[in-house]
Amino acid sequence: MREQPKGPRPHHVYVLAFDGVRLLDVAAPLEVFATASRYTGGRYTVRVCTPDGQDVRTSTGLRIAADLSAADMSAADMGAAADAGSVDTLVVPGHAELVTFAERPGLVELVAQLARRAGRVAAVCTGAFALAAAGLLRGRRATTHWEHAAKLARLHPDTTVTADAIYVQDGPVLTSAGVTAGIDVCLALVEQDHGPDIARRVARDLVVFLQRPGGQSQFSAASRAPATSHPVLRPLLDAIAADPAADHRLATLAGRAAVSPRHLTRLFTRQLGTTPAAYVESLRLEAARMLLERGASVTDTAERSGLGSDETLRRAFARHLGTTPSAYAARFRTTRAEVRMPGVTPSA
Repeated sequence: MREQPKGPRPHHVYVLAFDGVRLLDVAAPLEVFATASRYTGGRYTVRVCTPDGQDVRTSTGLRIAADLSAADMSAADMGAAADAGSVDTLVVPGHAELVTFAERPGLVELVAQLARRAGRVAAVCTGAFALAAAGLLRGRRATTHWEHAAKLARLHPDTTVTADAIYVQDGPVLTSAGVTAGIDVCLALVEQDHGPDIARRVARDLVVFLQRPGGQSQFSAASRAPATSHPVLRPLLDAIAADPAADHRLATLAGRAAVSPRHLTRLFTRQLGTTPAAYVESLRLEAARMLLERGASVTDTAERSGLGSDETLRRAFARHLGTTPSAYAARFRTTRAEVRMPGVTPSA
């Protein structure tokens, strides 16, 4: 992959579409980047690419017109001399049925070719399987639709699959959860390009969360922390929000940021008004709350949130919420009211 562009020229986004592609996997990135372009004075150009330049039929039966073929993109020199054809961001959506893309080796090879010319690559939903088959996820962390995460891990053991994340970024490669998570990952890219204020305006325009308060594992505690664009902290905060259960010990975080633990603690205190350990615990607590609200057991919640054990989970709830996990979960259990049709006596 080549370096990201610098300077005022437009950022070229290409969304790869093919027969059977999920409609929302294509539409969500198009809408996010087109909306962002309106708020940035046309800083994005967004085009749909298909393998042969012909229209494609989506999973819903709706046809999508192509702006150009993959051959048109591949034929151009992707350097500065061919600015109009450069690929700054390539978006690879998922297929409604061909989850592994094993039946479409030509499409996988096409993804590999286009990725080599792109500054960054983002997969939506099961598009992660195309990236994995093309070798783009080797040695990287990734996610996909929760229903297929185990299969991705099994087929590609060289990829670390984070099943609960809404999206995962590992270097210039991003993967996202199912379908509407394409909005989340594209909003994250807009934030990287133009900052949180522009990303928030786009999110408000689309009536979505900038950081959704639920989903697979990106929970809302991070969105309540003071916003920061600090170059050391921002990648760490994104990584913690994307996967609260991962290893976020102070030494590990400091190692990722290439700073000393003492310096990282000072940065957290100055920028966020808290310590790294307290920040991580707050996200894990929020993750636990959301899991319990969705009906997860106490033991499963403790493990998946990163709090570890039932006892650790209970202590965290008592310290911060003044209740127990079981009592908290009980608030969200509902009993469906019996519905009777007029004149009909329910059977015993």
